[in-house]
Order: sequence, then C-alpha cells, then structure tokens
Amino acid sequence: MHNVYQLTVWNKALDLAQEIYNITDAFPPQELWGLSSQMRRAAVSVGSNIAEGAGRNSNREFYHFLGIANGSANELIFQIELSCRRSYIDDTSRIRILDNIDHIKRMNCSLQKRIQIEIDRNNRKSAT
Repeated sequence: MHNVYQLTVWNKALDLAQEIYNITDAFPPQELWGLSSQMRRAAVSVGSNIAEGAGRNSNREFYHFLGIANGSANELIFQIELSCRRSYIDDTSRIRILDNIDHIKRMNCSLQKRIQIEIDRNNRKSAT
C-alpha cells in the first residue's frame, strides 16, 4: 500500500479537480447535468483511481488503477476541448488546464513505469 498524501501525482489530481469545479461553476445552467457534470466526474475520477489503486494490496492492482486514471484524464481532455468550442471556457484556461492534465498524465506514466519495475523484480525473485 502507498500513502496517497505522499504521491505528488495524487496532489496534482486534487488541484485539477478543484480547478474543474471552479471553472464549471460558471457554465450555463443547462449544462448542470450535462458537460459540467461529466467534467467533474472525470476530474474526480483521476484522483479517485490513483487513491483506490494506492490502497490496494498489490502493485499490479495499483498499476491497473493508474491506467484507469489516465483514461479519465483523456476523457477530460475531450471535455475541455468541447467546452472551449462551446465558449464556456476561454483559450487561456483551456491551455492551462490541458498543460495540467498533460503533467499529471506524464507523472502517472512515470509512476506506472516504476511500479512495473517493482512488479518485474518481484516476479524474478519468486521465480528463483
């Protein structure tokens, strides 16, 4: 098990979710149960899956949940682009958020690589 409070990527995901909530607060009322809700769920899913994986019993499970977090981040990219096209967010906000998402995804992939190395090392130990 891993302590999520010590995972920089989890803290960045928490910041991202907060930012998405702040931005979607200004969306038009008709988007309350549409795009706004989808974006919030995707943003929350990034950090939630990192946390769930960190609390699992094996690195293999953690690795799996980090992959789900990356999928949620990709969903959010689409939703940000659509929000910009609909003029719900400006291009400056779009670029800032997409940069944050990209940073989280890179951190997440780096963590996955480190975990895969541990998984491979444990597999070699148990094979001998």
